[in-house]
Amino acid sequence: MNDIARVAGVSLATVDRVLNARPGVRSVTIEKVNKAIAELGYVRDTAAANLARKRLYRLLFIIPETANEFIVALEAEIATQGAQLVHQRTTLERLSVPPFDSQAIVDALDALDPETTDGVAVIGVETPSVRDAVKRTRAKGIAVVALVSDLPSSERDHFVGIDNIAAGRTAAQLMGRFIRRPGRILVITGSRLARDHLERRKGFDALMSEEFPQLDVVASIEGRDDPDLIRQMLPEIFAAYPDLCGIYSSAAGNPGLIRYLEDTGPHDELCVVAHELTPASRAALQAGTFDAIINQDTGHIVRSATRLLRATVDRVPFDQTQERIRIDIYLKENLPHQGGHT
Repeated sequence: MNDIARVAGVSLATVDRVLNARPGVRSVTIEKVNKAIAELGYVRDTAAANLARKRLYRLLFIIPETANEFIVALEAEIATQGAQLVHQRTTLERLSVPPFDSQAIVDALDALDPETTDGVAVIGVETPSVRDAVKRTRAKGIAVVALVSDLPSSERDHFVGIDNIAAGRTAAQLMGRFIRRPGRILVITGSRLARDHLERRKGFDALMSEEFPQLDVVASIEGRDDPDLIRQMLPEIFAAYPDLCGIYSSAAGNPGLIRYLEDTGPHDELCVVAHELTPASRAALQAGTFDAIINQDTGHIVRSATRLLRATVDRVPFDQTQERIRIDIYLKENLPHQGGHT
């Protein structure tokens, strides 16, 4: 910092204010300091600086209040990693809101105080009111990560989750190769307001029409991630489409689909591709009820969201390759050992 002050021709206090983005520094002075930093090749040791000033990271995860197994696994990872990050002066808290309830998400975001929250990761539906609430949250100086389901890039700071269009295309490729006869395909979605669900359907439809025109994808059913609702809806669907040869379960609620198929089976000529490796979907894959599962690692999601929120708060670069959540494909033959994967 002495070198920066000398080269820039300013005081140590001014250098400190610029490095910590404090107000009261003229733009021409900021430019001088930044030019000196570039000339000297200075790279700030953020961890040391935070330790010196006793910096705390107070991060919040806003997630749906539901018993679906993917969210339960996500909650477990937040708790586990929160306990591990205490020594890094980072706290992870969780707030549950009703699923697909845009007003509940808006209320939760608007209630955030920058004096007690530095960053928030939110799973939310994409509505104008939610988008506006995200803007207001960032305007207060709180970093925002869209978790699992994206929001417009101009409104959030980062997105953490798989490429959902690619995931839908992957599901279509698997299904198209598994099915050996013409017929109809059913897509079970959660909500038409959830971007991840919409993007998966978009990718699925695009590849089906490109490569497997003999398969007719019918209108989605909206299961609201509710296993009981999905179980109730399926008898009418199967009655309406006797030539049903495939089901793409693009959201949560898999236990309801599993119960129906097991109660009415066997369905030897039906191909089922689902999302998220959970205890229920793992058992269905092992039993042959499901043919493939597309998964995203909940541990990686929580770690990545935490790193990105901290990097945004500190205004420092991050490794994009480290934060890319990969699309995992599981068949019965390559299931990981129990406990080795969420």
